[in-house]
Amino acid sequence: MTLQLVRTDTEIVVSDGAVDLFRYVILPDSPQLESPKPYIDPIRTRAGRVVSLFRPWDHVWHKGIAWSLPVVDDENFWGGPTYVGDRGYLQLPNDGTQSHVAVIDCTIEHGVAKFSHDLEWITQDGRRMFTERRTLTARVLEDTAWALTFQTAMTNVTDATIAIGSPTTKGRENAGYGGLFWRGPRSFTDGRLVTADGTGTGADVRGQRHEWMAYEGRHDVVDATSLVVMADAVDNPHHPPQWFARSEEFAALNPAPFFSEELDVAVGDTVVFRYAVGIADADAGDAARIAGELRSLL
Repeated sequence: MTLQLVRTDTEIVVSDGAVDLFRYVILPDSPQLESPKPYIDPIRTRAGRVVSLFRPWDHVWHKGIAWSLPVVDDENFWGGPTYVGDRGYLQLPNDGTQSHVAVIDCTIEHGVAKFSHDLEWITQDGRRMFTERRTLTARVLEDTAWALTFQTAMTNVTDATIAIGSPTTKGRENAGYGGLFWRGPRSFTDGRLVTADGTGTGADVRGQRHEWMAYEGRHDVVDATSLVVMADAVDNPHHPPQWFARSEEFAALNPAPFFSEELDVAVGDTVVFRYAVGIADADAGDAARIAGELRSLL
């Protein structure tokens, strides 16, 4: 099947026949509290089953798949409150914006849909911290699976080193979230996390280091299982990453490069991260095979 790509001023949609595989919103209408940022939602399998969740009531800043950073120096590009040491979470005037600047590429060649654009990271008080070049691609992997790749190149445009971290680097144990973050449907709650070492709950695997991790979830209404697989590029900083994963409260998967160690980005330096995500009408037994296919894309 040949993919189709449709672009408007605010979003792109990539389709596989009659199924819209995903929508990437480049100009969101999110309130400042939610740190406005581009996001990917809804996300569907090739069979048309939705495997993402947008703006859940418990964390309204979660939006399908998004590149979200809760600790950038003292700024928050995640949304909502900021963790402040022994004071806990406080709602501060520091929810920044990832602002779309210009489209660089929007094409389909040899069965691969590609979209690239430039962004600026602007603090809530109006300071520019990073410029970014972001590129997404999509392609069919097999009859039951397709792959999304995500690359970001962020350049420090301030006059000082920027430290990127997480609530854990600020003192909250086992809360190292930040980076490419996926939130799954409500029906995926209590699903299975899959690694090369086996399966378990979010509590079992959270904080572990792996090159890839997957989430197996079940859908309401239909008797079907879907699988989301995320793989980290070997040249990403802090590879293999620790993972922030949840299943008991809600479904979430996040290769978290700043889980327990900050990354310093010097003035003028560019930091690059690359990921591949597999979306499949499959189950836990298919995770390792799909992860292998994803690694070939990184």
